Amino acid sequence: MKGRRVLALGCLVCFLVAPDTGAAASAAAATAAGALDLLSSKDASAGLKAALSQSVNRAVQQLGVADGFLSNPKVTIPLPSAFRDIEPALRLLGHGGDADDLKASLNHAAEAAVSEAAPILKKSLRNMTLADAKGILGGGEDSATQFFRRSAGDELRSRFRPIVARATAQVKLAGLYDRFAGQAAQYGLLGGSETNMNDYVTDKALDGLFIVMADEERAIRKDPLGQASAIIRKVFGAQ
Repeated sequence: MKGRRVLALGCLVCFLVAPDTGAAASAAAATAAGALDLLSSKDASAGLKAALSQSVNRAVQQLGVADGFLSNPKVTIPLPSAFRDIEPALRLLGHGGDADDLKASLNHAAEAAVSEAAPILKKSLRNMTLADAKGILGGGEDSATQFFRRSAGDELRSRFRPIVARATAQVKLAGLYDRFAGQAAQYGLLGGSETNMNDYVTDKALDGLFIVMADEERAIRKDPLGQASAIIRKVFGAQ
């Protein structure tokens, strides 16, 4: 039994670090699924959940702090497209400082919202089924992040939006933006979440959170033995 468990763990790691290409990827996915079937130990389950929990914690710690979004070019929230179009005019009219404050406020609102994400994501992790785990192992390099987007995305959006709304209510240009965006939407110049400031920031906050979580997930898959957690090293780095 011990030999079968080591073999299964080895197959699991081979899948996680192998390129996802063609027939080799399909074979690796099947091998990983079979390996998971053989892994009945608590270590295997604990290792997977520890890795996902780590990606959650690090993403929230990076983004849910002052300047967490503003200091990360990958997730910094720009002014919505409609506002970028009129930004030169605003600056000519002496409102350049207001535009800068608006951008900073949008990002600070996102930071405040993301700081509330961990409990929701951890709940999804606790509710993860064996089928979910197989899907994560048989999926792409960000399959765990996509699992969280599917299982927790709606609840996160509901939690984020009122936090964002409280933050943007204090911004001078927020009301002006909604009026301007509403008019632009009538002429087909804007659509989706950009027609409302709070929806726009909420969606961008979610996108930023999942971008950083995916980065953390890829780092674990690429270098399991370099992780600080012993259980992650044991499960993901088994040979």
